[in-house]
Amino acid sequence: PLPAGLARGGYGVVTLHRPANVDDPAMLGRVLAGLAAAARRLPLAWPMHPRTAARLDSFGLDMPEGVLRLPPLRYLDFLALMDGARVAVTDSGGVQEEAVLLGLPCLTLRPSTERPVTITAGGNRLVAPEDLARAVTEPPGPAAPIPLWDGMAGQRMRAHLAEILCP
Repeated sequence: PLPAGLARGGYGVVTLHRPANVDDPAMLGRVLAGLAAAARRLPLAWPMHPRTAARLDSFGLDMPEGVLRLPPLRYLDFLALMDGARVAVTDSGGVQEEAVLLGLPCLTLRPSTERPVTITAGGNRLVAPEDLARAVTEPPGPAAPIPLWDGMAGQRMRAHLAEILCP
């Protein structure tokens, strides 16, 4: 079940932990301002990474109105939260991939990504904090199928290992 106050398809999910976004008080303030503006258009659920929580506390920054702070979630609980969301806002490479695989539009709060295929496929967009409010109401469309992201990696690896180890 979703946390109290959240309805399937009626919220965005946030994950942020990268030093560039959370270690500098001014930058974290910009991110929080962007989340506040976005939350006026779409409620946001933020399972808080411990490092991000520590930075918020040490900088004396408050959670924006409309952003539900959650404790860190177990992996399957986090996937369920993502599956019920309308959009993901993240700086995590793994979350970018998971969002695209789930068909969840993704907004990446970074100037670049090590997962460019998620952008070229169409399911992810790089966004600056000040553009987040507009982006949550105009998220990217669904991603085109990504070659080799077909759930068959295990079978391909097994066949490859059999070829090498059992010629």
